[in-house]
Amino acid sequence: MQGLMMDYQLTLDAVLRRAETFFGSKEIVTRLPDRSIHRYTYTDMVRRTRQLALALADLGVQPGDRVATLAWNHHQHLEAYFGIPIMGAVLHTLNLRLPAEDLVYIVNHANDRVLLVDQVLLPLVERIRSNSHIEHVIVIGADGAAPEGMRSYEQFIEGYDADTFVQSALDEEQAAAMCYSSGTTGRPKGAVYSHRALVLHSFASAMADTLGVRERDTVLPVVPMFHVNAWGLPFTSTMVGAKQVMPGPFLDPASLLELYQQERVTITAGVPTIWLGLLQMLDKDPTAWDLSSLRVLLVGGQAAPKSMIQGFRDRHGLEVVHAWGMTETSPLGSVAVLSSEMDNLSVAEQDVFRATQGRPAAFVEIRARGEEGLLPWDGASMGELEVRGPWVAAHYYNNPDAEESFTEDGWFRTGDIVTINSAGYIQIQDRAKDVVKSGGEWISSVALENALMGHPAVAEAAVFAVPDPRWLERPMAVVVLREGASVEPEALREYLSGEFPRWWLPDRVEFIEAIPRTSTGKFQKSVLREQYGGASAS
Repeated sequence: MQGLMMDYQLTLDAVLRRAETFFGSKEIVTRLPDRSIHRYTYTDMVRRTRQLALALADLGVQPGDRVATLAWNHHQHLEAYFGIPIMGAVLHTLNLRLPAEDLVYIVNHANDRVLLVDQVLLPLVERIRSNSHIEHVIVIGADGAAPEGMRSYEQFIEGYDADTFVQSALDEEQAAAMCYSSGTTGRPKGAVYSHRALVLHSFASAMADTLGVRERDTVLPVVPMFHVNAWGLPFTSTMVGAKQVMPGPFLDPASLLELYQQERVTITAGVPTIWLGLLQMLDKDPTAWDLSSLRVLLVGGQAAPKSMIQGFRDRHGLEVVHAWGMTETSPLGSVAVLSSEMDNLSVAEQDVFRATQGRPAAFVEIRARGEEGLLPWDGASMGELEVRGPWVAAHYYNNPDAEESFTEDGWFRTGDIVTINSAGYIQIQDRAKDVVKSGGEWISSVALENALMGHPAVAEAAVFAVPDPRWLERPMAVVVLREGASVEPEALREYLSGEFPRWWLPDRVEFIEAIPRTSTGKFQKSVLREQYGGASAS
């Protein structure tokens, strides 16, 4: 017997209509490249979104065509987030921090036909366009100017009457957007998101025990819109009608703090690098900013140190919530929201759970696999995390060689080495490629890094494997000290010995000025392994 419900398609045009109907007067705020503030409403956004859809259709863009963006977080990028998918094309956000050669590969692999680009990023476009199949370049800039052979975004959409836009029927399973992984394990790989996946992801993000985004919130995604759809926050915020604040290219602590205070931001999201810098600035002058509106700082992209989470709470009264996800999971996978069963735990005991990657969101299923098969949820057995769900990739785009990333029964192999405790909380111990295998035993570089960053003299730390003639691999640490601080390597090893067995401790500790990072802000350990791989342990 079948249910007798309507066949209502889960597509982004329905999200846009909801925003227009109920939240038309709500604000969308952007910091422009000249640092001025641009304000308009959802009514304005919806109108311009439909103008963009009409303009792209007149340009010859067909359903299924890929339209790329190379842009920071701003209102025009939000218009592209909806304007491209509602006319049946595929939004393809390009990571502007990738090397030009990677961008050329990605643009050609996706077969992008049109590129929307920020005026300030035109030098990067010049390095990739001549080697790509891009036919049209649309320039987003405050002055409306565009170089010869390109078109101004404002002039491109201004001649169209949004009222003439007729929404065509969209299939919820058709592609709406795509992103490529950062390529840390070979060539970047493309994940293609359906309308259905993005809508369901938005519902999950709005749930109280995940990200809890509400109409009364003001949301500022520090995570770029070119990185996994800014964790889906532009879609979720539009669906619930939250005020959106876009920081533009200004992601430094002072600029963010100014926006938090000025716009009364309630939810913000970014990688640990951002929050470590913010915490250092707040520690220098705790009373300089009024952050009383902020109810949660979402952190993801890399395991966050427990000391950082505690520092925001204990010294500044701010709550940091840890989340986990990947390009292949749209990206929300799990969130470290404490369950009611933990209400009677001490703060120290609760902090153990706050520093995990949390429990999976509704409809995301998890399991861990070791060399002998699936592992128990005992909080100790370490294996690779596998996931499945309605917004988890089933395949990579046009990449049959990458099918090894998926199990025979259809789960995605994340490459993250984890433990899962009896309550279902995930603790990432390492990436499979970064875990230190010393004498046949695994050592978690992430656990050592987070412990090192709890030392008062340490700003950042990265731990990685170096060759060893006896144990095959041993851990080594590189450390960035806080301004004006000093500490001896042996003191750091002694500091770690209170938490870890002696055989876990790094054999060598080096002090450096900065840790190399990937385009998404993660520690680039491949560079460190190459740099120090020939060094003997001492």
